[in-house]
Amino acid sequence: MQLDAFRQWTARLQANLDGDSRVIGLVLLGSSAEVSRIPDAWSDHDFFVVTMDGVQENFRSDLSWLPDAEQIVLHPRETAHGLKVLFADGHLIEFAIFDLKELRLARVNDYRVLLDKTDGSIHRALPELVADSAPGPLDRDRAIDLMLSLFVVGAGRVARGEVLSGQRFIKDFALSELLRLIAHEIPATVPLQDNLDPFRRVEICYPAIAAELQQALLLEPIASAEAMLKIAEAHLSQLPKPVVDVVQRVVQDAKASQAG
Repeated sequence: MQLDAFRQWTARLQANLDGDSRVIGLVLLGSSAEVSRIPDAWSDHDFFVVTMDGVQENFRSDLSWLPDAEQIVLHPRETAHGLKVLFADGHLIEFAIFDLKELRLARVNDYRVLLDKTDGSIHRALPELVADSAPGPLDRDRAIDLMLSLFVVGAGRVARGEVLSGQRFIKDFALSELLRLIAHEIPATVPLQDNLDPFRRVEICYPAIAAELQQALLLEPIASAEAMLKIAEAHLSQLPKPVVDVVQRVVQDAKASQAG
């Protein structure tokens, strides 16, 4: 969706909800808020609708309040409070419906309040949600231990023939810990890290490391584990070398077993 069309859809959404007496708030999120970045052709609409108590489920089950509701092709429930909705033109939206009390459950980074029919309660709540959503201090030793152990689990499963499961441990779970460690230790080229998702905007914040990781992820699972271990050693300080040596040996044994 082009930017003009994106903004027009937002305006139609706001108009629909502003005219509904059950609605007390609308909050745009992420790139939809246009705070630290502008939506591009691949951006989805991400937002919260705040309603009067007791009508939240009505908005989740009856989507006629959405612009272009007649063009909806799927609308899976993603959480207790929200859905993903896909339209026939490929436009994707993600939203959650809260009453004012439930809004406290949300996690937020960039936001823009479009509607607040309260006494300002929504405007006051959002900065607190941003603060509560900030990641806590990283337990570095735990993250390193988890990353290394996940490489071992993944390599073992691949060697056993459970390739899909093993690949997930290596290229998802272990990678997640590695990315958290990178964000914790290495200054970003551009400070755009997403506190809600360590996989977002790595290419912008750490272009050289992102390129190395992308090449590693294109390899077979055990070779990918070997490559990611080398990346970790190259970019993270004070890894426990005796433990890294053990993990490397296990990964190499798994590779040899698979080859045999």
